[in-house]
Amino acid sequence: MSVPVAATVAGRAVTVTEVDECEKALRATVLASALPRPDTSEGRQLRRWLTQLIVAERVVEAKTVEAEPVEAEPVDVVPGDVPAEDDLLPDTAARLEIGSIAASVLRDRRARAVFVRVTADVRVDDAEVAEYHARNPSRFSTPVVVDGGWHHPPVPQTLDEARPAVAAHLLASARRRRFRLWLDARRAELVALAPGYEHPGDPRQPDNTHKH
Repeated sequence: MSVPVAATVAGRAVTVTEVDECEKALRATVLASALPRPDTSEGRQLRRWLTQLIVAERVVEAKTVEAEPVEAEPVDVVPGDVPAEDDLLPDTAARLEIGSIAASVLRDRRARAVFVRVTADVRVDDAEVAEYHARNPSRFSTPVVVDGGWHHPPVPQTLDEARPAVAAHLLASARRRRFRLWLDARRAELVALAPGYEHPGDPRQPDNTHKH
């Protein structure tokens, strides 16, 4: 008897049972009351999202060097070389920027090692820093606190004063963008989704309610 399959990643099956178990684990958390009921349109969309999470986790297990075969050994994780989750995703804006699937994947240490590998060559040049500062001269200034807890508007910084903070901000954003694009491309290359387990945003599946 064949096992129902929700997706394949480089030929490796993700079974419906795995999706069931992932959903069961999620419904056992404090988030349970906020989740849609099973067997509804929203409940099926949740299962599609969980499938996306599982296949993304499988994708980042593969070797990150594009020229090497998918079946190559997983990325080596060297102790001390992997940043903490909060270092890569310090706030809600960063999580929104990278997307919910990639943000969830980065909870895993191995995924963060992949992040380091695939974003190692990302750079921000001086022109980008100068242009950002020209648009946002007070972005990293400290507000001046006066008596009574009131704040004066922050004083605009010079480019030299703001340069380290602006460069770090732009580099972090560029690295998140690179990882998201890499993950999207690898999913497109390696993943096949079974009917009923399409991407939640796929306009061809019947539970996608985002219509134009």
